[in-house]
Amino acid sequence: MSKKDLSHRKKVRRRVAKKTSKMQFDKYELYRKAVQSAENDVQFIQNTYRELKGKAPRLFREDFCGTFALSTEWIKLNPRHEAIGIDLDPEPMAYGKNNYLTKLKPEQQRRMRLIEGNVLDPNLPKADIVAAMNFSYFCFKQRELMKKYFTNVYKTLSKDGMFLVDIFGGSQCHDAIEDTIKHEGFTYYWDQTNFDPVTNEALFHIHFKVGGKKLEQVFTYDWRLWTIPEIKDLMQEVGFRKVHVFWEGTAPDGSGDGNFTRVDHGEACESWIAYVVGEK
Repeated sequence: MSKKDLSHRKKVRRRVAKKTSKMQFDKYELYRKAVQSAENDVQFIQNTYRELKGKAPRLFREDFCGTFALSTEWIKLNPRHEAIGIDLDPEPMAYGKNNYLTKLKPEQQRRMRLIEGNVLDPNLPKADIVAAMNFSYFCFKQRELMKKYFTNVYKTLSKDGMFLVDIFGGSQCHDAIEDTIKHEGFTYYWDQTNFDPVTNEALFHIHFKVGGKKLEQVFTYDWRLWTIPEIKDLMQEVGFRKVHVFWEGTAPDGSGDGNFTRVDHGEACESWIAYVVGEK
């Protein structure tokens, strides 16, 4: 074999290797594995509604739904469940349609409704539960705009509706940090690049390392870090008659244990996650 033929074959192999590596990188699948626990989340949401309302919910609306992983798990949880997913970005919704919706049975698919639209739209369909998860609502930086969103949620909830958001905080959120978590087949990086104490704004990136290569800024979030008292006050102002906080417990190694309990007081942790729940 000539050097020319050998060189050509090496180039072909490199092109094939690059193509294969690109095909194996699925940012939404990595995000779901690293960040989401949709199966556990919908179980918690259902149990919380039953605890507060004393009955079973049926219609779930996922605002800022992205790939609507929560909605698909909600559908699978109970044959009576229906779900609505709303998001402005067509890309993640298309991914969800191709990768999650198609895996549902035809009967389950009929109980799913997807809307490419704005969560501030006053004509959104009503639901028993509205959830804004993965801190997505942090994109609203002005109090007036956040109040507008909460008002719209209140108006589009059923009579015995419940609104649920997750929230994070702690002293660590005031620093520029990069957390690293190794998963099977990849490494996840949560990168906070700054914090402005005047505006409470910060910029976040998610990076992944797959096959020895670190893929930078796969997802980026420009957020205001809202506090629990601010969110509670806003919910009460727009009409929610009761507002509850569910605080995550602590595992022996100091990390969160994934179990959330209704509390009146929290702990001064470096990093914490909680849910704020409003009852109509």
